[in-house]
Amino acid sequence: MGQCISTLKEVCYEVCGCCSAEGSCSDCIEIGNDKKKDGDLIPLPTLPEDLDDVTTDILKVFKVDMHIKENGVAHHTDKYDAMIRRVIPQDLVIRRGQEFLVTLFLSRPFHKDLDGISFVFSIVDGKPSLSHGTLIVVPLLPKGSPSGTNSPWSATIEDVEDNQINVQLKSSSKCSIGKWKIAVDTKLKNDQAAVSYTFKQPVFILFNPWNEDDEVYMQEEEGRQEYVLEDTGLIWRGSHNRLRPTPWAYSQFEKDCLECSLYLLSGPGHLSSSARADPVKCARAISAMVNSPDEDGLLVGNWTEDFSGGVPPIKWTGSVKILQKYYANKKPVKFAQCWVFSGVVTTICRAIGIPCRPVTNYQSAHDTQASLTVDYFLDDDGKAIEELNTDSVWNFHVWNEVWMARSDLGDSRPYDTYSGWQVIDATPQEVSDDMYRCGPASVHATKQGEIRRPFDGPFVFSEVNADKVYWHYRGVNRPLKLLGKKADKIGLLISTKTIGQFEREDITDSYKYPEKTSEEREVMTNALRESASLFSRYYLNEDFNDVRFDFELRDNIVIGSPFRVILIVTNVSADKEFDIEASLRVDAMLYTGKLKAEIKKEIFEIKMAPDSEQEITLDVTYDEYSPKLCDQCAFNIACLAKVRQTDFEYFAQDDFRVRKPDIKFDIPNKDSITIGEPFSGKIMLKNPLPVKLTKCKFYIESPGLGEPLKLAVKETVEPGEMVETEFELTPKVEGEKTLSARFSSKELEDVDGFVTILVNPSNEIPDTPLS
Repeated sequence: MGQCISTLKEVCYEVCGCCSAEGSCSDCIEIGNDKKKDGDLIPLPTLPEDLDDVTTDILKVFKVDMHIKENGVAHHTDKYDAMIRRVIPQDLVIRRGQEFLVTLFLSRPFHKDLDGISFVFSIVDGKPSLSHGTLIVVPLLPKGSPSGTNSPWSATIEDVEDNQINVQLKSSSKCSIGKWKIAVDTKLKNDQAAVSYTFKQPVFILFNPWNEDDEVYMQEEEGRQEYVLEDTGLIWRGSHNRLRPTPWAYSQFEKDCLECSLYLLSGPGHLSSSARADPVKCARAISAMVNSPDEDGLLVGNWTEDFSGGVPPIKWTGSVKILQKYYANKKPVKFAQCWVFSGVVTTICRAIGIPCRPVTNYQSAHDTQASLTVDYFLDDDGKAIEELNTDSVWNFHVWNEVWMARSDLGDSRPYDTYSGWQVIDATPQEVSDDMYRCGPASVHATKQGEIRRPFDGPFVFSEVNADKVYWHYRGVNRPLKLLGKKADKIGLLISTKTIGQFEREDITDSYKYPEKTSEEREVMTNALRESASLFSRYYLNEDFNDVRFDFELRDNIVIGSPFRVILIVTNVSADKEFDIEASLRVDAMLYTGKLKAEIKKEIFEIKMAPDSEQEITLDVTYDEYSPKLCDQCAFNIACLAKVRQTDFEYFAQDDFRVRKPDIKFDIPNKDSITIGEPFSGKIMLKNPLPVKLTKCKFYIESPGLGEPLKLAVKETVEPGEMVETEFELTPKVEGEKTLSARFSSKELEDVDGFVTILVNPSNEIPDTPLS
């Protein structure tokens, strides 16, 4: 009987060409120098005459050079911790569908007519399977020769020198991402016995935005640099009238970030090894596994004021500590809000090779009923009646866009109709297919109002384009009175970081047509028709143009300073007098739109003479608002005005955020810092409050610059006083790096700043390890 001792018996047919696919080696019957299989005689190879004197010992592999540095540069993976660590052997990180070089060190010289070599690739984090594409056998062939199979995997001889052979290996551009094991089977071509050698270190295979055949292919190099390789960025917070960029360290190349990202896909993400070949399925799993309500995912959301037992969301400065803590304990990390979820999603996607960016939507609707409207019920003072309001509008909300082809929608390339940027959202707002997740939803489909396209189209459409409808609730037995609707107050200033610059890019036009245009209204009508909503479109209550109202906030509000709310009332009638009653109020609010506490409210009664104008003002001092501020210093101002002679009512509201000071950096020679050499600097902050600061601390973080720093400073800082401290860091990775800092005290938190430095390479050349 023929005998096959391949590493994996179930693949011996591919290895030795003699057995059934099930690996039943007993099916082989030797007949002289021939093999019989399924009735066909296949001649066995014979040795050429010039090899008569060559030893017929089976060729053995005793070590492998993975060419870590060379492959890392070619695959844009040279910054991963797995590739540059020195304490333990390095792991190779590559991108799918692209050749990578290995060198085999052999027991004797390789002879192509005598020796047969095959490479066996098997998925580690899953069950290897031939039928599912997670167990692959690739024969080694001469360079330029046809493979003889339709397999997109390949192994070709680059060159041979003495007892060494350089081999170019390539995975399929559609293979599963994750950790793979590689084995080398060697045999004599005239014998069935084989010897196997397994690479000592695994190989991580990632998505490849540089490969035209990969579904995440991105044509523009500057886009790939920004959305895959950039490890720091800005996430916008604040409100639509006070945009606030917050630095975030994505740190996708740091220790444990890649490993944790892949674990999350296979663990809490419940993705099979074969499903991890599809970026759409990966993106949907990421949106679910980054939150914790289902299957103990990565982060616990918390929108209360009690953060005991965890870290308040405003104190996170990056993703690395979150991922490292979860990977060590496999328990959800506390706590997060939307920008933290988005920052970590960006890290995970970039780590595994999916182009990704955080996106901030100001005045973001949370439509709980898929009605495409947000309904507000107000009392006589213009205050929202919380128990009646299930919909809400967040001051800002941060989600992610991922770049990929939508083959599930019929697109085959990333630049087809519904391909390109897709929305995914890990903040647990609504259940989708029995799990808290959202997307991927095509941005193009959202703009066109095609809300039936998977996944979660209606929810995403409402976030950027719902209509706000206001109702005056006057009691149980009295009918609702329509105060009005706002068709242009949802989805404002949709923002992301500009490619290559720490500036804001407005991408609102990719989600919607300009407000109130015929195209925008047509899209809204079509979306309503698709959703089968029972809500009708409403117009403002009866026309009344004699009295005009203009509600505004004039001050550039800095934390610690007073501010003023103004209602301008104009009577344009030349002969009529009107009595006006106006209620002005200011409430502290969470960024999710939920009111926390009333800060101040006043009711004004004025008589408007014909052809006159008056200002109604509400002044708010720091002492009045400071005890009731929420984490992010957000306010809601509202006005409800009535014209008694006509029963006309006017309502307006707005949200804003007070400005906080910026942290300043002083780093001498910041453009001449060298990798591996420590450098020092100073950070400074001026106290803007009329009270002293206590328990002050600075936090500094940047990918590639070592562990984040926690720096305590002087015990108290008086009003107007400057607080400063020195720091020292040692960079591990060269290139342009962004240093982000955060300040906290008992009286003032959520203050940040950033600076860019240049880390220059050293002359040291590290040794390349062998496997």
